[in-house]
Amino acid sequence: MRKTVLVTGGAGFLGSQLCARKLEQGHKVICLDNLQTGRMRNITPLMSHRRFRFVEHDVVTPYQVKGPVHQIFNLACPASPPKYQLDPIHTFKTSVMGAMNALELAREKGAKVFQASTSEIYGDPEISPQPEGYRGSVNTFGPRACYDEGKRAAETLFYDYHHRYGLQISIGRIFNTYGPYMDPQDGRVVSNFINQALRGEDLTVYGSGAQTRSFCYADDLLDAIEALMELNDPSPAPVNLGNPGEFTVLELAKKVCKLTGTGSRVVFMDLPKDDPQQRKPDISAALSKLGWHPKVRLEDGLRKTIRYFQAEMDEPDHLTAAVRG
Repeated sequence: MRKTVLVTGGAGFLGSQLCARKLEQGHKVICLDNLQTGRMRNITPLMSHRRFRFVEHDVVTPYQVKGPVHQIFNLACPASPPKYQLDPIHTFKTSVMGAMNALELAREKGAKVFQASTSEIYGDPEISPQPEGYRGSVNTFGPRACYDEGKRAAETLFYDYHHRYGLQISIGRIFNTYGPYMDPQDGRVVSNFINQALRGEDLTVYGSGAQTRSFCYADDLLDAIEALMELNDPSPAPVNLGNPGEFTVLELAKKVCKLTGTGSRVVFMDLPKDDPQQRKPDISAALSKLGWHPKVRLEDGLRKTIRYFQAEMDEPDHLTAAVRG
């Protein structure tokens, strides 16, 4: 059955690839994005597709869609600390009002709606790995709270709309994800390291580099998001989506240096406030409910991401069309 799929944040790193997947599957796609962090270059090759429509709009404001909508993927929100801290009040509104507006549209259309939540709802965790039942250790009064607490509030709204109105929902708590179509300037650790290395600059590690992260390649993550949307779960609960392979930030920096062949040094700077010391998902629920586990090894995903960023540096005006084609 051909469906009409709405993707908020559809010009972003993950959203644009999800839009392309849905078109390839034969669906009609509506891409909604205010282009605050999304990039037109990510969706330019899709613009001429007869089943694709781009709407420039901020999800903080309610929106209407003519005709049926079967699925809504709510991916709209800056995800990197430098980006979401630029306008923290708007970031919080994007998470909370954006979730509410997506839920209201889903309620009107009888659509199922997916919420892109985050591992940041666990804050600086006191246990590892982090299972979905862990309630987190989050500072409500700090520079990261606009994102962390906004996403926590969004999950609450999804819970209440499901229980009050019987709305079909799914929630994925997304752990660190990387891959092609990332913005080179988004400030996340993988893109930072790769672009610094490719430019021959020092790789900036905050703190000692002993803090850990788990890195999931975008293709694996999108497989999980789609599977979660298709899951018929009468009692939906948040599901961790990420790669349980755990690496220190310093290990990542050394891998990037090796794979790029750079002569860059690693330099250390002060750790930002509330930066979590551990990130490692317990993906037992994803494995049992979805039969999903990540397949792409970190080194293989890094090689693909390095090629993408190198191509963007070499031919910035033609990269996206070439990769899509």
